[in-house]
Amino acid sequence: MDLKEVMAINLRRIRHERQITQEELAYMSGISARYVGSIERADKSASVTVLGKISEALNIDPTELLRTTRK
Repeated sequence: MDLKEVMAINLRRIRHERQITQEELAYMSGISARYVGSIERADKSASVTVLGKISEALNIDPTELLRTTRK
């Protein structure tokens, strides 16, 4: 699994845990809802700037979005 997919999974999980819609997250982070959706589907890779905006909006360390679970 590449980092784009890891970020997609983590972003969707964290957003759902906090009961935030894609539109709300987009507003909070200053990016478009369409872009949030494309990141969550792993259609697009987020730049480090966008990674920072999203993690700041969610009040998490950016590494939380890139953390993989090893089995």
